[in-house]
Amino acid sequence: MTRILKKIIPVLLLVFPTSLFAEGATYTETPYKEPRVVFDFYFNEPDDINSALYWVRTFMNTLMEEPYNMAPEMMDLVVVIRGMEIVTVAKKNYPRYKSAVDRMQYLAMLGVKFKVCGLAAKTYGYTLEDFQDFIEVIPSAINELVYWQQQGYVLLTPTILSKKYSVEEIR
Repeated sequence: MTRILKKIIPVLLLVFPTSLFAEGATYTETPYKEPRVVFDFYFNEPDDINSALYWVRTFMNTLMEEPYNMAPEMMDLVVVIRGMEIVTVAKKNYPRYKSAVDRMQYLAMLGVKFKVCGLAAKTYGYTLEDFQDFIEVIPSAINELVYWQQQGYVLLTPTILSKKYSVEEIR
C-alpha cells in the first residue's frame, strides 16, 4: 500500500497542485495572555537603544490593539540596561539622546520599569543623581535578570542588526 501511495502522491501534486494547497497564508490570532517580560539591553553602540526600544514598543502595541485590547497596566515589563547604552540615560547626555530618553519616559509612564546595572554605572563613574528620574539603579544586571526570571518573567534579548537592504530592494 505504501509503495502505491509513494507513486500516486507525486503524480497528484503535478496534476492538481492548486486544489491541494491553500490560496495563501492564514492569519492566526494567538490567544496572548498578560505578559511578564524582562528585556536585556546590552549593546556595543549607545544608539542601538533606539532599535531595542522598538522591540518594547511593538510588543506593547500588538497587545494594546484589536483583538487583545490589553491595557498597559496589565503588562509587567522590565528593561535592564547594562551595556554602552547606559550613557543614553545619563542626564548630561540628554541633548544627544533626547529621542530615546523621551520614548523611555513615555514607556515608563505606561508602566515599563527601567533599571540600570549598578556595576556598569560605577564603571562609567555615574552616581544616582546622574540618571534620569525614571531610572532605578540595581546592584547587578546579571543578578537582576535571574531574579525576574525566578519570578516567572520571560527573558527577551533584542538582537540589533544593521540594515543592509531596504524592504523594496529585497521584496
